[in-house]
Amino acid sequence: MPGQDLVDQAPEEDVVALYIDKAKYWNFVVDDIQRAQSDIAIVDRWSTVATERMKRRIEAPILGDIYADAHASNMGATAGVNTSAFNMGVSGTPVALDKTNILDYYAHAATILQEQNIPDDGTWWMVVPPVVENIVQRSDIKDASVTGDDKSPLRNGGRIGKIGRFTTYVTNNVDNVADGSGVTAHYLLFGHKMSLTFAMQMTKSETLRTEKTFGDKMRGLNVYGYKVVKPEALGVLYANVVLT
Repeated sequence: MPGQDLVDQAPEEDVVALYIDKAKYWNFVVDDIQRAQSDIAIVDRWSTVATERMKRRIEAPILGDIYADAHASNMGATAGVNTSAFNMGVSGTPVALDKTNILDYYAHAATILQEQNIPDDGTWWMVVPPVVENIVQRSDIKDASVTGDDKSPLRNGGRIGKIGRFTTYVTNNVDNVADGSGVTAHYLLFGHKMSLTFAMQMTKSETLRTEKTFGDKMRGLNVYGYKVVKPEALGVLYANVVLT
């Protein structure tokens, strides 16, 4: 109304405690004689392999853990906080994904986040195993109009990229289970970047001379923690893949 006084508001965020309580390391020795007789840069190669393995060992338990913290309305047989209209699979009856329906479930996942009022600011993501990439590649996504791009996603030789509203990442570290229905099921995660926090407290890499042999000791350490901080922004599709 004209002349009405404005009421000041002071938005507040709940304080979230994040425990940095996990660590991974790598440690190996390169013998001087072995290095001298090798015709490849073994130190660089082994260091690269060690770093990649550490990434996988950090990623796997995160993907195998956080799905349990997704909002109850973002998973299960009646997902959708407003409509309860989407069957995203439950233990014993996972959704059967194939090349004819995979894009439908991308749309379902998007609607589930929309019903939670999660902003679509370009940071929605989905994580899938390679077997899901297989059916995506053979779905209608081969038509560039599905993604709004002027070229088919197949131009990248298997990289999915963005499908609908989701930037899709492919990894072997998606949690798999032997479902009671007799199939292998996958916990496919989707959400907004605000759903999860991750902190690396310390990253250290160093080279030392060994004490009892002629060689170098190479070692590295990562100390980190993670936590689901906004369950409404995280969803789960529990599914098995049918390769037809």
